[in-house]
Amino acid sequence: MRVIAGTARSLKLETPEGMDTRPTTDRIKETLFNMIQFELPDCRFLDLFSGSGAIGIEALSRGAREAVFVENQKAALACIQKNLTHTKFLEKAQIMKQDAFVSLQSLELSTGKEPFHIVFMDPPYHMELERKVLEYFTVSSLISEDTLIIFEAALDTDISYLDELGYELVKQKKYKTNQHIFVKRSRT
Repeated sequence: MRVIAGTARSLKLETPEGMDTRPTTDRIKETLFNMIQFELPDCRFLDLFSGSGAIGIEALSRGAREAVFVENQKAALACIQKNLTHTKFLEKAQIMKQDAFVSLQSLELSTGKEPFHIVFMDPPYHMELERKVLEYFTVSSLISEDTLIIFEAALDTDISYLDELGYELVKQKKYKTNQHIFVKRSRT
C-alpha cells in the first residue's frame, strides 16, 4: 500500500498484520480520492476506525490542513504512528487512541474547533457502527450541513434509515466487494 498522490506521493505505508483491519486497496483509494479531490485543500479531516491511517494520510498528502485519526487497536495505532512519521505529517495529525464514541465525545469538548469538512469511517462490517456514528452526529457540533460523511460498508449494508436520521444520500459507489456511501445532513 502507498500514498497515491500529493506531497507524499508513492511513499509506502505499513498495514497491521492479521485480519482485524481491511486496508482499502490502492485502486479503491484512488477512486475515492478522485471523487473528493476538490474538497480536500485546507479541510479538517476525521478518519474514524483508521486502521493503518492510509485514508487520513492520503487526505493530508492532497492538501488537508489537519487530520484526526481515531483507532483503538494497538497494532493499528503503531502503524498510524509509523506512517505519519514516515510521510512527515505528524505535526498535522492528532491520534486518538480510544473507542470511536469516546473520541467523538472528547472532540466535542474541544472548544474553538470548527466542524470537520470531511468525515471518513471504515468500521467493522455488519455491526451497524456507521449508523450509530450518524445517530451521534445528529446532535453534534463536530459536523455541519456542509460536512461530507463517507463510510465504507459491505455491499449488503442497509442504508434505508438515512432519511429518518436526517441525512441525504449524496453518492453511492459500489465496488466488487464493498461500497462507499456519501451522505450529508439534510438541509431543512
